[in-house]
Amino acid sequence: KMRSLAPGIKLITSFSRDSWYRFFILLLTFVFYTTYHLSRKPISIVKSQLHRNCSNVIHPADRNITDNDTWCDWAPFDQNNYRNLFGVLDNCFLVAYAIGMFFSGIFGERLPLRYYLSSGMILSGIFTALFGLGFYWQIHSLWYYCLVQALNGLVQTTGWPAVVACVGNWFGKGKRGFIMGVWNSHTSVGNILGSLIAGVYVSSAWGLSFIVPGIIIAVAGVICFLFLVESKSHFRLEGNLNKYHPVIFAHRVVFILQGVVEFSLCLLFAKLVSYTFLYWLPLYIANVAHFDPKEAGDLSTLFDVGGIVGGILAGLISDYSGGRATTCCAMLIIAAPMVSRTVLFFLYFFTQTLGKIVCKSMLLWCGALVNGPYALITTAVSADLGTHECLRGNSRALSTVTAIIDGTGSIGAAVGPLLAGLISPTGWNNVFYMLIAADVLACLLLSRLVYKEVRGWCGYTTRLRG
Repeated sequence: KMRSLAPGIKLITSFSRDSWYRFFILLLTFVFYTTYHLSRKPISIVKSQLHRNCSNVIHPADRNITDNDTWCDWAPFDQNNYRNLFGVLDNCFLVAYAIGMFFSGIFGERLPLRYYLSSGMILSGIFTALFGLGFYWQIHSLWYYCLVQALNGLVQTTGWPAVVACVGNWFGKGKRGFIMGVWNSHTSVGNILGSLIAGVYVSSAWGLSFIVPGIIIAVAGVICFLFLVESKSHFRLEGNLNKYHPVIFAHRVVFILQGVVEFSLCLLFAKLVSYTFLYWLPLYIANVAHFDPKEAGDLSTLFDVGGIVGGILAGLISDYSGGRATTCCAMLIIAAPMVSRTVLFFLYFFTQTLGKIVCKSMLLWCGALVNGPYALITTAVSADLGTHECLRGNSRALSTVTAIIDGTGSIGAAVGPLLAGLISPTGWNNVFYMLIAADVLACLLLSRLVYKEVRGWCGYTTRLRG
């Protein structure tokens, strides 16, 4: 008598080999870009340790304390201009990242993505660890930390164009919004893990808050070198030296693609908001709610948890409606008042039990609404535009299209934290007014595309789903 296969084996064998390869690539690229964000996050957690209120800290009996207010701070961040210095430190990374991103896609077209991505991850691990080693080497030079941040910003540009190109090569356009919405949760997962890992060491030895993530991304780079397959065509072309044939580079045609300019500029303001939260939210919580660095870092992860939900929700809605721009615009409209109300509750109601619950829930929704449009533009929209028919089937051009859109957005990512550092001494309220204004501008920049999509729904033009 024939025995039936176990249900689990039946399930496994019901999927084709191609489906398993797709899942494997999706999982690999998810892990890889999770480590990119994991290694970026520690600086925001460590800020509140580099400068804190030392009058509330018990100092060792064997130390001769001359300044009761700054003895526990880490020079050069022990002066009153520490927020400006933190802004400079953020900008060294983000300006280098923004500049490098415009060139990264071009390199990504010409080089094997496996080599490009793995080398970038290993170098990023080295530079991340070097920042942390400043703790053990007792380095108090701002120039050292700025140089390490700038070099790390440059090599981190290898990540996004490469992973989006890989996923775009393996997945079709039909349910791209949902698939990439789920996949793009790596950004928030990386931020959460980076916060938690950095939080473990921040109060005892903050150098490990950088060294451990640096080791993790470097190990992931080795895994990338061993296992990544950038396109399913490479299985058929294995051993063929012509598989990296010359391509028609996308930067010569890219700006004629409908929506590239609008989505790029919208992303500039969307990333301005997102990265200001990324780099300054833990310090804001520490200052306003009077939490220690670990507690502030843990609470800030709620914003990233919301970002996971927002990215998936944006992908689902845009897949169903066929309106990428309208989905982004609607979320941005709701995000602006949500940001202001979140700030209000933190300032006046966080000390109350009910206020804490409301603040945490609003932080979740704020993360969803802020990161949803950002996630949709950098994934599904970039992939849609990068596989446009006018690129004549050149799938590798997706790397350049992605880099141009994300590079423009990265200008906002650099400007936001810098402005936060300059504005925050005048009051945290002014920082959030800036973020609300950025959300409104991002929404206005999509108005032409929203108008076209609405006309399509009304039957004036042919509308394509997905």
